[in-house]
Amino acid sequence: MIYIDRIEVVNMLAPYAVFDIVRNYTADYDKTLIFNKIHHELNQFCSAHTLQEVYIELFDQIDENLKQALQKDLNIMAPGLTIQAVRVTKPKIPEAIRRNFELMEAEKTKLLIAAQKQKVVEKEAETERKKAVIEAEKIAQVAKIRFQQKVMEKETEKHISEIEDAAFLAREKAKADAEYYAAHKYATSNKHKLTPEYLELKKYQAIASNSKIYFGSNIPSMFMDSSCALKYSDVKTGRESSLLPEEALEPSGENPIQNKKSTG
Repeated sequence: MIYIDRIEVVNMLAPYAVFDIVRNYTADYDKTLIFNKIHHELNQFCSAHTLQEVYIELFDQIDENLKQALQKDLNIMAPGLTIQAVRVTKPKIPEAIRRNFELMEAEKTKLLIAAQKQKVVEKEAETERKKAVIEAEKIAQVAKIRFQQKVMEKETEKHISEIEDAAFLAREKAKADAEYYAAHKYATSNKHKLTPEYLELKKYQAIASNSKIYFGSNIPSMFMDSSCALKYSDVKTGRESSLLPEEALEPSGENPIQNKKSTG
């Protein structure tokens, strides 16, 4: 059971409607048109809503709903009578129900507080997660940039090494080509220079620069080839050996080879 201690209604009657309203509803027109209707409208409102809605959730709307319902009927039954304001005190309910509602409201408040705390915790966790994601992305980007930098450095070093290797290979190839060209030219020059006439000239120059002096019949053999000189020496030696027994029978008893003088 709901009890409402006091209901205040402020109304205003237009001057042009005073005669008709007083004639039709007497001087106590407000009781007939307003206060007798309030009980009916409150019953309609309470029947359409639950105790929770009337006592807590929709209590702030009772005044406005009651004003609109009364004004709607007055516009038909008593034009010129206007409802200015309606004030309804807090409904009273039995003590046991009130305590239950208070406990329920306390639990609801705790639940709301817990829900808000949960939202705050979730919001903080989401914020921390976003911070961690941002930090991880930043670290990943920095690592990626450093990796790309190292790759570029390695590629640059590789490119420089390839250039240096190519330059060294080119230098070595040029050096080898130059040495080969010089050796080839030197060999070609020697081939053209070492003619029999040139060798003969060098031979005479070497003999001319020799400080030794030769006497005797062996001088012409110095200007012969080594093979000819060797052959001439072998023939001469053989002839002298064959003459030794005959000359040994001479009366003088001397070896004719010992009489032959040659110095060198």
